[in-house]
Amino acid sequence: MSERIIATTDDGRFRVRLFPDPNMPNPREDPDTHVHVITIDTHLGQHRPVDRDGGPLADAWHRICWNRWKGVEIFTRYVEIMHGGIVLESTPDSGPRSLWYMTHEELIDLDFGLLSEAYVEAEKEDYESWLAKDVWGFSIEQAAAPGDATTEWKQIYTETGHYGGAYARADARKKLEFFAKRAANNT
Repeated sequence: MSERIIATTDDGRFRVRLFPDPNMPNPREDPDTHVHVITIDTHLGQHRPVDRDGGPLADAWHRICWNRWKGVEIFTRYVEIMHGGIVLESTPDSGPRSLWYMTHEELIDLDFGLLSEAYVEAEKEDYESWLAKDVWGFSIEQAAAPGDATTEWKQIYTETGHYGGAYARADARKKLEFFAKRAANNT
């Protein structure tokens, strides 16, 4: 993962540079997270648990976790039937295996249950991106003299903290388009 220019406007006046953002903290340390995470396997202590306590249903997991073959399935059904919740499993290539869940009451409090699974998935994906060091920032740069091969570029906007390269690239291109349109409207 290295710094690179991902797009330049047709007129050559603006470009966007994507760069790795290694200083982003673990998204699970954000106090605004809503999803609970139970760490199933740290690969013999190779990885840290995702969350410290596992949330309100951690005790239920500990009662059935001995069953290596059916434990995840039983816990998922328990959360769905007894708590009206959602459980998603995470099995990243390099990281702890875990269960991400919310109860029905929490889902209703969050968004009346409208985008529940998407919310759980988003928190899970942010963590997996952070774990894989797939965290990015970008800067919009303006050319001092467009069209010149030796043009110097001036940074006019920077944004950091995008979990996942695909999201960072999409947002970077939108911001590049915004700055190009704004410059065209001002001329």
